Amino acid sequence: MLRVSVLSIAVSAALCASAHADDAGELQPTVQVTASRVAETVDQTLADVSVVTRQDIDASVARDVYDLLRLEAGVDLYRTGGSGQQTSLFLRGTNSNQVLVLIDGVRAAAATTGAFAFEQLPLDAIERIEIVRGPRASYWGSDALGGVIQIFTRKLEGPRVALSYGSYSDADGSAGIGHWDGANGYSIQVGARHVGGFSATNPGICNGPDDPYCSYDPDDDAYRNANLVLRGAHEFGGQLLSASLYRSQGQSQFDQGYTDIIEQTEGVNLAGELAPGWNHTLALGHAREDLDTPAYGTLYRTRRTSLLWQNEFRLDEAQRLVAGVDFAHDEGETRDTFAGTARYDESRNNSALFGGWRGAFGAFDAELSARHDHNSDFGGSTTGSLAFGWRASDALRAYASFGQGFRSPTMNELYDPGYGGYYAGNPELDPERSRSSELGIEFTPATNQRLKANLYSSRVNDLISFTGFQNQAINIAHAKIDGAELGWDATFGAWSARATYTWEDARNGDTGARLLRRARNKASAIVERAFGARFSAGAEVQYASRREDIGSVQLPAYALLNLRARYALDDAWTLSARAENVTDRDYELVHGYNTAGRSGWLEVTWQPRTR
Repeated sequence: MLRVSVLSIAVSAALCASAHADDAGELQPTVQVTASRVAETVDQTLADVSVVTRQDIDASVARDVYDLLRLEAGVDLYRTGGSGQQTSLFLRGTNSNQVLVLIDGVRAAAATTGAFAFEQLPLDAIERIEIVRGPRASYWGSDALGGVIQIFTRKLEGPRVALSYGSYSDADGSAGIGHWDGANGYSIQVGARHVGGFSATNPGICNGPDDPYCSYDPDDDAYRNANLVLRGAHEFGGQLLSASLYRSQGQSQFDQGYTDIIEQTEGVNLAGELAPGWNHTLALGHAREDLDTPAYGTLYRTRRTSLLWQNEFRLDEAQRLVAGVDFAHDEGETRDTFAGTARYDESRNNSALFGGWRGAFGAFDAELSARHDHNSDFGGSTTGSLAFGWRASDALRAYASFGQGFRSPTMNELYDPGYGGYYAGNPELDPERSRSSELGIEFTPATNQRLKANLYSSRVNDLISFTGFQNQAINIAHAKIDGAELGWDATFGAWSARATYTWEDARNGDTGARLLRRARNKASAIVERAFGARFSAGAEVQYASRREDIGSVQLPAYALLNLRARYALDDAWTLSARAENVTDRDYELVHGYNTAGRSGWLEVTWQPRTR
């Protein structure tokens, strides 16, 4: 930890000395709302936050959320094959079901499995992504042990059409239109994608050449998707009424068959000022996921309805108070489609009260928050967090925090009858719980450069593991996660650069074994150059050290080089290109599953500039 801190200051000083004020662009702070449920800039919040903007997405020319988020510090993404195959996201070493995923403020993960299908999320449908690292249960409740990822759907201004084609018969297109007059307006976009794909698996998935249960098939595993995004808002009487709809419907093939999946979220919000210094938000949300795999005879269905009333009080210029009530009703069902019967069909309620105070006093600021949840399955859970900040100078800021988190058992973990009694759920499960601490330093030696370093330590107890009698779900496991992150952003005239480094030690707290598929060292870098007002080109480098996988398998380290470029033909037409894995590196993210080789895509976009 000391070496990381010293390295941060040394690198910052070197960069500061090399900067030239006359050709440096200014880095503007980005506004986010996820960390504390209210709008504040990233450089004000007392949490580690990064924001991926629509401009970042366009510049990347990425094909999937997977390609975009794997460049972020503290994020590990693993996919069992190509586009459309199952994708898991680990944030700061926590499991994929220990990261809260929101779409326009609506919880999007399934109550049955606890997972969110990132592979079904089209990039064209996204306006921005906010990533908050560290537990935020005191504001958001269950699942936010590792952090929160909030996805905001696209807000078009004027017409837009985009078409692309590339390797593995990857054809993608979207079209939409929007019009906004201040806060009032609408936006609608539809999209579709079809990928011929490649074989998701390789012979390594089998336990030797004589494995009688191996289902390896070298055929191409295709993927198709159709999606819709709607947004609208109207202001009246000092209140803003807004609504959003996101729907993604896709099919992913695998060796034994295919899976059909529907993801959908809807939200209606009423927000505005009720009195001087008092703003509120009343939000009604609904989420749906259907996951149907005919070859296995399984159908998972989730429905969630939520209601939130949040209030922000400005006590004075230096202090604010956030308080609210939160309610959710979950319905989960798993069906045996062979027999036409329900394996289980259950529902549950969760109600919560939460509050947070933030104050600034000269060079110091502080934040205190707490939340109490009552769940009809397991009773009550109270979580809290505390953070302090100190601005030593205009260029240097430090903060420290402590937070608690918890994860409610999924409905599968509670109610699934298993198979002949094996791998059954357990209605007596307790929530998983965590305690985390963090130290962060941000150094801005010049307006064109920013460097940050974060040290964190988490302990997760009562982890749910299928290791009981007949492999029944029980609370038994523990996890110890320690890590450090470095990040650097800079602009020098026509050049821009961004680099991240993550060191992470994630282990089973009982055995000391490393948690699966977490790289101990991970780094990324992006360098971009603008050639005039119309053309830009850049390169991405990604590195991950070796990782452990199931069966004591060691996945080798790998490094990837990706290239990207954009050319504005005129004020409306843009041509974009992306090349991935330029060196054609052969590597695996999950043992027995293939990754893409050298590949490329071209995209043409028509989007007239609004005046």
